[in-house]
Amino acid sequence: MRSIWKGSIGFGLVNIPVKLFSAVQNSNLDFDMLDERDHSKIKFQRINEDTRKEVPYEKIVKGYFLNDRYIILDESDFEEAAPEKTKVIELENFVDIESINPIYYETSYYSEPEKQGEKAYGLLLKALIKSKKAGIGRFVLRNTENLCVIHPMDNVIVITKIRFQQEIRDTSDIKKVDDKTVSKKEMDVGLALIKQYSSDFDLAAFKDTYSEELLKIIKAKAKGKRAVVKKLKPQKAKSDDLYDQLMQSLGASKKKA
Repeated sequence: MRSIWKGSIGFGLVNIPVKLFSAVQNSNLDFDMLDERDHSKIKFQRINEDTRKEVPYEKIVKGYFLNDRYIILDESDFEEAAPEKTKVIELENFVDIESINPIYYETSYYSEPEKQGEKAYGLLLKALIKSKKAGIGRFVLRNTENLCVIHPMDNVIVITKIRFQQEIRDTSDIKKVDDKTVSKKEMDVGLALIKQYSSDFDLAAFKDTYSEELLKIIKAKAKGKRAVVKKLKPQKAKSDDLYDQLMQSLGASKKKA
């Protein structure tokens, strides 16, 4: 694996030199857009909306629409606003990781210590595990300041980017449901259904079946054949009554178990 960032984790007055590696990868298949007539690749062009002519890359500028007109920004404007290009992930405080709502999570990176930082890295890793805490810090990646959570996983310190508060939309425009509309017996069966389906989280049990089935179809078509794909049909409830639907679901889950 090739590292995407080199710097250090600032733990108090201790700097731990590390390299970051992407911890995630896309499971989707990679497709090219082609001309149906001869299967040539499709290229995208930057077209002037008014003249419909292609615009050379060096003639393209960035503008922000404000008060009925565009304000044009140049490279110096972006450089002025950019955060200081520090190479330190500065730990600002420590929190219970359960207190971080999953809506904040973005993407994760594995960190690997440089040789001179192995002891300090090991100390931070063990301290995080023992305290059951996660660190909150900031770092600059590709000229952008990022908020992150520093947490342990499989004896590796993971750096997970999280969103800032202003990136989360308010829920005030979303219609809320009054819990008084749910009866006690419906709630009791709902809780029983959750208990029936409860288990330890095992990510390996969940597969990207869409990509797998699509690849089967591609390989079959390459041989001039047609793959048979089994599709799961959603079960339909026999009643429109919520309580009856819950009871049917509870019975079906018991049979499955």
